[in-house]
Amino acid sequence: MKPVFMTYTKKDLINLAVCMVLSVLVIPTFITTEYWYTSILIPWLCLALATIGQQIVMGYTGQLALGAAGFMAAGAFAMFNLILRVTEMGFIGSLAVSGFIAAAFGILFGLPSLKVRGIYLMVATLASQFFIIWMIDKFGWFKNYDSSGIITAQDIVILGKPFTTPLAMYFVCLAVTTVLTLLAMNMARGSTGRNWMAVRDMDIAAESMGVSLLRTKVQAFAISAFYCGVAGALFAFCYLKSLEPVAFDIKLSFKILFMCILGGLGTINGAFIGAAFILLFPVLLNSVGNNVFHGAIDATIISSIEQVIFGLLMIIFMIYEPLGMAKLWENIKQKFSSKKS
Repeated sequence: MKPVFMTYTKKDLINLAVCMVLSVLVIPTFITTEYWYTSILIPWLCLALATIGQQIVMGYTGQLALGAAGFMAAGAFAMFNLILRVTEMGFIGSLAVSGFIAAAFGILFGLPSLKVRGIYLMVATLASQFFIIWMIDKFGWFKNYDSSGIITAQDIVILGKPFTTPLAMYFVCLAVTTVLTLLAMNMARGSTGRNWMAVRDMDIAAESMGVSLLRTKVQAFAISAFYCGVAGALFAFCYLKSLEPVAFDIKLSFKILFMCILGGLGTINGAFIGAAFILLFPVLLNSVGNNVFHGAIDATIISSIEQVIFGLLMIIFMIYEPLGMAKLWENIKQKFSSKKS
């Protein structure tokens, strides 16, 4: 019988220990301003989790899918309705069920992957983005018949304890992201991940070796949508603190796609690196515009420069380093280790 969890190396345990010390002890000690939690750390964790979902279906399984924000919307509004209507389920139970509801949409929109591929599959999966948002807008039940268009998210309560401060919500996002990241690492290293990569590299050869294309592709779409659904729920309840369909538009799907590519396709750590870069680069660019040029450059010009740089980086990485920033980070670590030896 194959083990469910793969064994971790000493390097893995050291990296995990360092990350947990930084996340749990160092960051709360040295970062005391609410801005960093509400505007940087919490959205970083939520979007990194959604990018892991995108990595599973695109980086590991090789399916060109676009529409992660639609699954995030499904998870967010499912979470809202579960807490509203099934009060005994609690926050953790509602979060898990909202992920499974998003996974059901992932299965539905992942079925075209059996017949089409490439850009045609991307267009087919893009339908999920528009369909889910249309469904939420069309039927008032999903928004509890609220006519304002923006719904205030309920407070996070776990085991009777409210988690309403930015630091408390950061720890909620950190705990969920850590657990799901470890699960993703185990799946990627085990037989599940090997099946994904076999389908990615050559699906005909994989099928001839006994890998079920139906099960593997649909499984990847379901797990990817589950991660996006959970990320969407956290994104709405911990970051936005409100729910509105426009917050999960096509721009967010493209942003997650950029995080996946720039961070490094087929890498878990690339999801975190890509999400950090996409979130922090605009902050850095605005800081340069305000401090160096003293606000002489208009904000719209800075936003345009940001899009141009993102586009150039996408082209450069796709040509010269398809594995993205994760590979660059590994190369830097190897150079330092070779110099020490």
